[in-house]
Amino acid sequence: MSRAAYLARLERERLSKVEQQGRARLEARLVAEGVAETVSLSAARGAEFETPPSARGERQRPYRRLAGLDWLARKGRLTPVQKAAGERYGHCYRKARGEVAIASTLDVKPGDGSDMPLSAVISRAEANARARDALRVYRESLRLQPALVAACDMVCGEELTPREAVSGGDREIHRLEAVLEVALDILAGR
Repeated sequence: MSRAAYLARLERERLSKVEQQGRARLEARLVAEGVAETVSLSAARGAEFETPPSARGERQRPYRRLAGLDWLARKGRLTPVQKAAGERYGHCYRKARGEVAIASTLDVKPGDGSDMPLSAVISRAEANARARDALRVYRESLRLQPALVAACDMVCGEELTPREAVSGGDREIHRLEAVLEVALDILAGR
């Protein structure tokens, strides 16, 4: 290979690498813009996000959406006992909503290997049933009061911040927080 051909090949490789780097930078910038837009829209709807500070020269760390209980606890509006009671309620709520139990016996294919084994399906169904029972007990301890149950469902179960859960203004948000605190006090005292 002649020296000129060798230099031309090196130049093509360098240009190809520069082009790949440029495409990667463009894609990274577009992804960052998309994430920023999504975060700003969610924040406008009331979601709260945590962005850990990154050191100089380090990649930007990802956003982490704060659940309603975490946000209220961080603001000092919930005690650790209230937060723990809300987390127990939320766990039961989400588990009970996982209505993937046994939809049909036609869905279960024991021994197939590719699908979930029958014992796992039955185990999941039993766990969902236990969660529904526990959720019923929690709601009964709240005397089935609609406002208390709704506050727990939205903030503890759906993990919404009060601003996301309420469409009203600050007055409604503070009302929801107060109702939630009462509900969590009741749940913590059981």
